[in-house]
This record gives sequence, C-alpha cells and structure tokens, in this order.
Amino acid sequence: MNHIILFDLDGTLTDPKEGITKSVQHALQAYGIDEPDLDKLCPFIGPPLSDSFKEYYGFSEAQAREAIDHFHEYFTKQGMFENKVYPGIREMLARLKDAGLTLAVATSKPEPFAIQILEHFDLLSYFTLVGGADMEEIRVGKGDVIAYTLDHLGTTPEESKVIMVGDRKHDIIGAHENQLPCAAVLYGYGSREEFTENGADYQIETVEELGDFLMKWGEVKDKKEFLKKDREMDNLNSNNLTALSENGT
Repeated sequence: MNHIILFDLDGTLTDPKEGITKSVQHALQAYGIDEPDLDKLCPFIGPPLSDSFKEYYGFSEAQAREAIDHFHEYFTKQGMFENKVYPGIREMLARLKDAGLTLAVATSKPEPFAIQILEHFDLLSYFTLVGGADMEEIRVGKGDVIAYTLDHLGTTPEESKVIMVGDRKHDIIGAHENQLPCAAVLYGYGSREEFTENGADYQIETVEELGDFLMKWGEVKDKKEFLKKDREMDNLNSNNLTALSENGT
C-alpha cells in the first residue's frame, strides 16, 4: 500500500508571518484601516483569506474578494518571499522521501503561489504534487483542496494510507472531511487548545518529533538503519560460513 503524507504550507513547512501580515496590512489600508501591529494579523495565516477578512473585519463577501486583490498587490510583488523555511524541514523531507514515502502539499494558498514559494526555497523537488486553491478561491476550503490533491494523485483514502499534516483547525477539519487523520504541529500558528477542540488525531511539538512520528507512521526505518541491519546480516552470514568451513562441513 502506498503511504502518502499531505503537508500544509504556511505554518507547517515555512513561516510566512512577515509576508502575509504585511500583505494583509496593505489590503486593509485600502479601506482606511491602519493596523501597525503585525502580530494582530497572524490569525490570517492558514485559513482562506476571504474567511479571515469577513471574520476579523466584518467584510461582506464582495469586500472580502476585493480585499484579496489588494492583498495580492503586495504579496505577488514581494510578500510571498518574505518567508522562511522552518529549521529542520529540509532534512525531514529528504529523510521521508529517501524512505520511499510519497510527499505532497495541500494548501489553501493559490496553487501557482505555492509552487513559486517551494521553488524559491528549493523544496519543490521533494513533492510528487502540489495541490492548492485556484486563483478565484472557489476551491479554497481545506477539505476541497485535500480531495483535489488526492484526485490528482490518482488515489483515495481506501486505496492508500494517507495523513494530513498542518497547523490550524482547518487542516484537521479538512482531513476529517476526507476520512483522513491529521497530525497538528505546535511549532506553527495553532494552539493545543485549538487542536484539542477540533479533534486532532496527533499533536506534535517540534519538526524533529514530526519526522520521527511520520517515519513510524509510515512503518519504515531510516535508510541508515536499513544499511546497518544489512551490514549486520552480512557479517552474520560471513561468520556462519567461516564456522562451517572450520568444522569441515
């Protein structure tokens, strides 16, 4: 059975705080809203933008869609690269891919932006597929993005062993809508309370713990462990042959 890991992007693989909050700040200024404290805009990291503009600033559907255009004015110019890869992510992805697991991205960020970001940070090659929202944000809910990603991978939860990894409640809810478990990471922008309230199947504190957990989930061992076992087996076989030769058998 194929083992597939779906990763969220923002708050899971990379820390996009500066770029996203400055893009939101820029969008709000178009409506005469001045928010100098970027920390107050961190709740925009993860969920669909339209939902966040409506929830936190009371925008109508039309205003929210217009605000996304203003967001993209800053984001496409520089915001998407005001971002950084979490320490240890690159090594973890290499370890998982080397072990034979299939890695994919399932993000509510527009797919072209997600691909650009992964390419910019030299992460794209680790993934078999990048699944994201469309530019019109019609396919933007996490459940829809996950279903879209699985469909393009040519599989279903019944045919493959699949897990979602993310840092917000939307990842948990979307995974469960597709009958998948979700590993929620605490180094991102969600909280233990948020994860518990939304029924996260697993809660992981660090990137290192996430890598160890996913290796165990995938029922595979590190390549070094395989090589070590192979060497031990070769030595055992060699010793047995020597003993047999010495005994004249």
